[in-house]
Amino acid sequence: MDTVNKQCIYCGKDLRGRADKKFCDDYCRNAYNNSQNSDRTRMVRNINNALRKNRRILESLLPAHEATAKVSRQILQTEGFNFKFFTHQYQTRKGDVYLFCYEYGYLPLEGDMFLLVRQKEGQ
Repeated sequence: MDTVNKQCIYCGKDLRGRADKKFCDDYCRNAYNNSQNSDRTRMVRNINNALRKNRRILESLLPAHEATAKVSRQILQTEGFNFKFFTHQYQTRKGDVYLFCYEYGYLPLEGDMFLLVRQKEGQ
């Protein structure tokens, strides 16, 4: 093996070994790559956390034995529901647009009410 006078790009220790070596060990390689991806990873993690929280809220407000339920905007907001985040939408033939967080959806109704639904398997 060739010895080169290079330093680890994460911690600065002298490197020994291959000419194209960049890191002194796996810890430095992982720490460097994690630091490079932290902003993007943090944003994706925060969005996924918001989506999962919205899903948990909808699941808790829609009883397992019921196909639908009505709930007010105030209840959703009190539970911490974030209306900015949803996974997909579904438009009915009548033109109603349901917003979904995974398999749980909601349809805005009059008077700050929402109809909660559970997507049927296979849809």
